[in-house]
Amino acid sequence: MKCKISAAIAMLFLITLSVVSCKKDNSSQVPVSDEEAKTMSMEDAAAESEYDDITEFGLAAGADLEAGAVDNGRLATDGSNARIRIDLFVNLQLKLGSCVSITATPNDTTFPKTVTIDYGDGCLCRDGKIRKGKVVLSFSAPLRKAGAVITISLQDYFVNKAHIEGVKTITNLSANGAVKYSVKIEGGKISWPNGRGFTYNGTKTVSLAAGAATPACFDDVYSIEANTRIKYANGITVTKNTESPLIKPVACFWITQGVLKITINDRVLHVDFGTGGSCDNKALLTWASGEVEIKL
Repeated sequence: MKCKISAAIAMLFLITLSVVSCKKDNSSQVPVSDEEAKTMSMEDAAAESEYDDITEFGLAAGADLEAGAVDNGRLATDGSNARIRIDLFVNLQLKLGSCVSITATPNDTTFPKTVTIDYGDGCLCRDGKIRKGKVVLSFSAPLRKAGAVITISLQDYFVNKAHIEGVKTITNLSANGAVKYSVKIEGGKISWPNGRGFTYNGTKTVSLAAGAATPACFDDVYSIEANTRIKYANGITVTKNTESPLIKPVACFWITQGVLKITINDRVLHVDFGTGGSCDNKALLTWASGEVEIKL
């Protein structure tokens, strides 16, 4: 993969659910009050953010492993066997902070390989979040190799007070010079101490749509296709599907094109980011009986 990109689309879910709560319809399902919609949208955005952070951990570890595959002074040798020094994981260490323990097995340049990020009983990370437990990354091959798979499992993993569960699989689908990868979450679940929580499953496919011809990241444009499902204990179900790919330039903070379909129980809405590719914070929200322009 040429450059990392966060799936920075959680912002629209916060706004969308808040707007949805104000639009009354004849839904026969569990009604969603304004206050409940606000709480759900915040929880949904938090879940997207945490699972995206886990993806970033995998990409950062993979990039560091690849750096170590070349004799650039960050490999120590023991006889005829090259070994990885733990300070190899510079990208990951910079992101998380010095309080984490990072180990690699086997401790050499071969694959498959397992990288374990251990936060112990609590670690204040550079992003201000307190994490504890373990994130275990299993690499089938170097990340940039077509067909490479990273399987990420969570062991008693908490972020602040949220217990986060599930298995995340990142697959490099790149072929013929085209950068593409998928991210899948199975058995996802988030629980808070107050008893709230939901199950979370989904798949995202990210493709480099423009910028592959240059080494810089600034001109990169990504195409995102997503299918996610959240289910609360009270029966409320939220699904999100792209009806046309979401286009996200690295040079723009917002999604610039594409259509996202959101279903809350039997209530259906669409968020249209436009077709012209303009870099602005506007989108059109439509539902059965109306439409409104929203700001992201």
